[in-house]
Amino acid sequence: MTTTATSLLQFNNVSLGYGDFTVLKDISIDVKQGQVVALMGGSGSGKTTLLRAATGQIFAQKGTVSVFNQDLASLTAKQLQFMRQRMGVLFQQGALFTDLNVFENVAFPLREHAKKSETEITEIVLSKLEAVGLRAAAHLRISEISGGMARRVALARAIVLEPELLLYDEPFAGLDPISLGITAQLIRDLTDRLNCASIIITHDVPESFKIADQVYIVGQGKLITGGTPEQLTDSTDPYVRQFLHGQPDGPIAFNYPETPAFEQWLEQRKP
Repeated sequence: MTTTATSLLQFNNVSLGYGDFTVLKDISIDVKQGQVVALMGGSGSGKTTLLRAATGQIFAQKGTVSVFNQDLASLTAKQLQFMRQRMGVLFQQGALFTDLNVFENVAFPLREHAKKSETEITEIVLSKLEAVGLRAAAHLRISEISGGMARRVALARAIVLEPELLLYDEPFAGLDPISLGITAQLIRDLTDRLNCASIIITHDVPESFKIADQVYIVGQGKLITGGTPEQLTDSTDPYVRQFLHGQPDGPIAFNYPETPAFEQWLEQRKP
């Protein structure tokens, strides 16, 4: 990875939250072209909040979130829509259309956003299905394929427009060991082939460390640390060691923290 690679996503001293509640404070992250970057943390640590901010679903309470060197908060609705067309998102549950077959699910973004002939669409879709090992499943309905296959169909759909920035929300969840390893390597290979940037929202340490260039760990309402997998493996930080090794005792609390919103809700329930 060269130091001159273009930054595609930047969080600069960002605070994120919902309403009056702040989930994360002072987050600074830099994702460059050609990188696979893992965003990790425990359940409820704010990983998905980071993904929502990266796609402009929520905006920073403080600081700036920039994609392709543009501050998302400064964009009009039309500009934001165009920006999202340059991204691919693999949702945690796949979000496939159950009334369409595999081919039409992958073809959907092309029909919506690209002026292509049916011959071109067929060629592009089959090539993307080939990349995820499902070319011969193009005719099957979503109800006829396994959960692991559905995740790969969703991946093919996410890359069909050959985006510059790919975001994966828990791509390894619920996969068997073989599918998990294949999916991880696919993310690495696609990133290299498309020369894009891939961001993985995950808590799967072994597979992420195999393919990631940079890893950021969030928790306790902040960015705990960031670095290469090798640097984090050697870290002596108690939070990092507890998270990486799955230790039950340490600074990571099991209980979800109480918030002002919870206290208000609880007060309203009192007789």
